[in-house]
Amino acid sequence: MIVSMPHDALLGAVVTEFDHSTATEADIAELKELVYQHKIVRLRGQELSTGAFVELGKRLGTPASYYEPMYHHPENDLVFVSSNLPENGKQIGVPKTGKFWHSDYQFMAEPFGFTLIYPQVVPQKNRGTYFIDLGKAFEALPQDLKDAAASARAVHSPRRFFKIRPSDVYRPIGELMAEIEAKTPAVTHNAVTKHPHTGEAVLYISEGFTVGLTDAEGKDLDPGLLDALLTATGQRDTTFEHPNIHLQRFDAGDLLIWDNRSLVHRALHTNTPEPAVSHRVTVYDEYPFDASVEN
Repeated sequence: MIVSMPHDALLGAVVTEFDHSTATEADIAELKELVYQHKIVRLRGQELSTGAFVELGKRLGTPASYYEPMYHHPENDLVFVSSNLPENGKQIGVPKTGKFWHSDYQFMAEPFGFTLIYPQVVPQKNRGTYFIDLGKAFEALPQDLKDAAASARAVHSPRRFFKIRPSDVYRPIGELMAEIEAKTPAVTHNAVTKHPHTGEAVLYISEGFTVGLTDAEGKDLDPGLLDALLTATGQRDTTFEHPNIHLQRFDAGDLLIWDNRSLVHRALHTNTPEPAVSHRVTVYDEYPFDASVEN
């Protein structure tokens, strides 16, 4: 395993000559440490079957399938499929996923530790994923916003960006909303979490899933605070030129692993999409999600 650091990027490490099937436990521990410290690791030169991709996830922790079956790979439900390219006339997975800032499973009680993305069909032009490091973003906030965020709780829900399923056509919107609220009721996390491995303070909010902030007693806070935090971190910048925003590029054979506790991400989509297919595996590591929460 050979590790290098890009000199022109806000985030990330690059790893070559890595084979999970022959990697030692020390190699796996080193790879995980790279993810914790550098937030994104780009594994180059990977040639993995669907099953091998899942096995890589298992070496990092415990993979879990997505709660909505329409995203599942037909051969393995631990693989989430984002695809705008039908296979034999049949849609596999879901097109145009993640067109908003979010952390994976942020709307669940226990979000994932790692996200692994393995592109299968790579666009020639519109290629990449935007990221914001919410640890660094929190540290850079003005003191008044840091203090306000540190004492707040964040409420998360998927309701604003829920993908309509084929079975939802012609259903009354009220019935669908009731199902969303029953299946994935809003959850509350600390607005500022403590990373259980690095100890870093992370501003755990997103444009996509954070629907409000409350105080410790559950009383709603001024919506202007959430808007100010999203603006300050770069999540309101539609030009994607905010200094916090990192565009992670990838090529065929690359596999990305990132720290889902520390980063929000947003897929790069345009009005003239190219064929694109990606497989995703999400993994729980050995730590609790937020070290500041007492068990």
